[in-house]
Amino acid sequence: MSVISSDVVVVGLGGFGSAALWRLAERGVSVAGIDRFDVGHDLGSSHGVTRLFRVACMEHPGLAAVARKSLDLWTELGERYGETYVEQTGCLSVGGPASRPIQGTTAAAAAAGVEVAHLSHEELVRRYPQYAGHDAETVGVFDPEGGLCFPERNVRAQVRAAAEAGARVYPGTRVTSIELVDGGVRVVTPTAVFEAGQAVVTAGAWNAKLLPGLPLRPRRTPLYWFAPRMDAAQSFDLAHFPSFIYELADGRSVWGHGSGDGFHIKIGLGDHGHDDTDPDELDRYIHPRADVDRLASAVAAAFPQVDPVPVKAIPCMITNSPDEQFLVGRPGGDPRLVMAGGDSGHGFKHAAGIGELLAQIAVGERPYGDIGFMDPDRFAA
Repeated sequence: MSVISSDVVVVGLGGFGSAALWRLAERGVSVAGIDRFDVGHDLGSSHGVTRLFRVACMEHPGLAAVARKSLDLWTELGERYGETYVEQTGCLSVGGPASRPIQGTTAAAAAAGVEVAHLSHEELVRRYPQYAGHDAETVGVFDPEGGLCFPERNVRAQVRAAAEAGARVYPGTRVTSIELVDGGVRVVTPTAVFEAGQAVVTAGAWNAKLLPGLPLRPRRTPLYWFAPRMDAAQSFDLAHFPSFIYELADGRSVWGHGSGDGFHIKIGLGDHGHDDTDPDELDRYIHPRADVDRLASAVAAAFPQVDPVPVKAIPCMITNSPDEQFLVGRPGGDPRLVMAGGDSGHGFKHAAGIGELLAQIAVGERPYGDIGFMDPDRFAA
């Protein structure tokens, strides 16, 4: 079996791993990147054509700095390759005054110094008539820095940039184990052993298998696209129906965005109401009753002018942590390991910024922002 040596080996080249590979290679680090599938594949968590991009993140005010770092890095990369990696059409948080999208986004924006626009019910409906006909208490918070990002496109660009900076890339290579040895790690695959001083582990739903002991729960979470009804009076294209997170008066939550070039209206359930899964045994079928019915009911309630029967659906996975915050750092303080994961369905918008953090941790730089709330050891007994 061949042995491949480098200073750092990155395991998993989805959103986080491809960004870490790029940021390490840009620093001149000798780095190898491994993925069990092709670059930009649709078998993990970094796919689905589009993902929401938010800066005022209700999940934690510290994520604003990570989102802005992602925006800076993706803007730089877009200028290099002549592509768009973030489309800033804005993002709406919608709900009652006491709802999580309104309260959480308002508090996070204030704490992080993000300028947002607060919309009364009348202002919300005037600007976005798709929200008319609901509870008169429904209000909005508009994050003008939000919008969309593009998972497959962004991942491929990050790997391209990494390779151009000297990284070695090994797609179609399954990692069977990560062995901690004196002075470093041995990453074992069926065809080669990768030896390095450190491993950056960003394997998404497979993190829990490669790094046992972390409280990570992969979940099957299909993605859905819809079309407006034939008699729809309002436009549901992206320019008129931007990214949103919407908590209805009955407590159900949906998220999504309008249609654009190459994609339909996208809507998903905000509570990720699906089953835990083994990523090696993921059910890749879409079941009309078990999968579609619950979401269709929420779509019909939220946006009556959207046909609640999806025009497209594909399987996906997220990986939940107990507090729905990321795990980023060195598990157990081990100098041979860095990891990122457990983003609980709100991770891709932060991918480039997380990759930069992983690179900074690996080479001993001071992180650009506070990452204490992402400490992977916070769940230790």
